[in-house]
Amino acid sequence: MRILKINAQEEAKSLMQKIGVDPYGIKIMLPKAVSYAVLLNDISSISANILKQEMLSLGGDAAVARGVLTGKLKRSNCLVFGTLSQLGRLAEKLKAQPFGLKVQAALLQGSINCYQNDRSTLKLGPFKLGLGKRTRIMAIMNLTPDSFSGDGLYRLLAKKDLPAILGIAQKLVAEGADILDIGGESTRPGAIFVSAKEEINRVKPVIKLLAKKIKVPISIDTYKPEVAQVALDEGALLVNDISGLRCAKMRRLASAAKVAVVIVHMRGASPKVMQKNIHYRSLLDQVISGLSMAVRKAEEDGVDPKKIIIDPGIGFGKLAEHNLEMLNHLDEFKILGKPVMVGVSRKAFIRKITGNAPAELISGTLAASVLAVVKGAQIVRVHDLKAVRDGLKVADAIMRKNQYA
Repeated sequence: MRILKINAQEEAKSLMQKIGVDPYGIKIMLPKAVSYAVLLNDISSISANILKQEMLSLGGDAAVARGVLTGKLKRSNCLVFGTLSQLGRLAEKLKAQPFGLKVQAALLQGSINCYQNDRSTLKLGPFKLGLGKRTRIMAIMNLTPDSFSGDGLYRLLAKKDLPAILGIAQKLVAEGADILDIGGESTRPGAIFVSAKEEINRVKPVIKLLAKKIKVPISIDTYKPEVAQVALDEGALLVNDISGLRCAKMRRLASAAKVAVVIVHMRGASPKVMQKNIHYRSLLDQVISGLSMAVRKAEEDGVDPKKIIIDPGIGFGKLAEHNLEMLNHLDEFKILGKPVMVGVSRKAFIRKITGNAPAELISGTLAASVLAVVKGAQIVRVHDLKAVRDGLKVADAIMRKNQYA
């Protein structure tokens, strides 16, 4: 006898196939195989009571504040428990209800659909990256003199040794990089501002060379539209914006160029101030809400919905405990319906836990990266590519049926 914890429908389907269940039976039972807990924030007590009664009638349940049942509270959060089948039927029943529950029905159904969608294809110019079959890696190439991790290539750039930089890029690709992320300004906490002109001087010659010589897509790590425009003109195919596409000009640029974007959650206006006076009323709610709003603005300005990646912004305006909480609940970000990228490489929270220097954080980075993937990340951004790549190959083999075996 075994007691199984089934986390996804794919697992349930595989188990039923192994014991010889009829395909039609699998189709019927699959929505009943996995249970979920859905949190609805700040709804009226009337709505909460209706939700509870409807879920009880479907064989599920809903947890509400005691004051909702006694009539002392006007509004409350509501935690709904049920299988995918029950939640789907709940959404149908709520469509006919008043008190704003019709809107909640649409949100519930949309969230479930997004949460279930673990596989997609990301198109970056002529490149197509399948997401969900294996973890994709974005390799970091810093062209800055003040890289927090001490791995900057600025000295080679200062000597105009582009062949050496090309050699490093080729090595990264050989070790398994799926994307090369080129940055000309440090985004570490308290980093010194770099002018767009200086940033362009750093990244332009490198991107121009790599786009012609390297057989993987190039990403530009910048929040300045002027820099992004030059990078795209030279062959970059992805804009990695730590400010979350806050600038309307950047959104319009990405839309016009038809390129992919990474929308990163960052608290504060810039890296220089993002770590000051950090406070969250409800961390996950606020970060997810912030990313949702940024995605909506990007799509309204014409950015292709299929070319948007989200990044919760580990270390960008968060304390160590915030970073750990987000990584532990990373699967919640799937309700936004976008691929999730995470950058934990050599971050300060790992240094705080281990007590090691930036150059000695490979083991901590590997652990955080693997667990991020287990929790739902589809792309990881790293410095120490080969070590992390090996760890992720093992994780992918365990989670995705020995793909590499």
